[in-house]
Amino acid sequence: MAIALKFSRQDERSLLMYTDIIGRVCTLVNHKMGYVRLRIRELAQQKGWTLKEVAERSGVNYNTVKSYVQRDVLNTVDLSAVYKIARTFEVTIEDLMELVEE
Repeated sequence: MAIALKFSRQDERSLLMYTDIIGRVCTLVNHKMGYVRLRIRELAQQKGWTLKEVAERSGVNYNTVKSYVQRDVLNTVDLSAVYKIARTFEVTIEDLMELVEE
């Protein structure tokens, strides 16, 4: 099973950046792993932030952040949201996403 990635329409520069990110994420996913866990709660605790603060700082909707934290594993993520959250924590997407074997 593959992870479905979706992202918002952005300017051309952002699209090129997303293309690079998609390549790196898809490379990880192709190792027979189809689910991810986002380390949002762990990283927020390290910073002393609430989930609401993560949402505000990243510009990602609070309900999106909350849903990513509440689920044990995800098979679909919004790439633009994941990218924004990773930048907020000053980590790479690979550091934010923990791949979970099926």
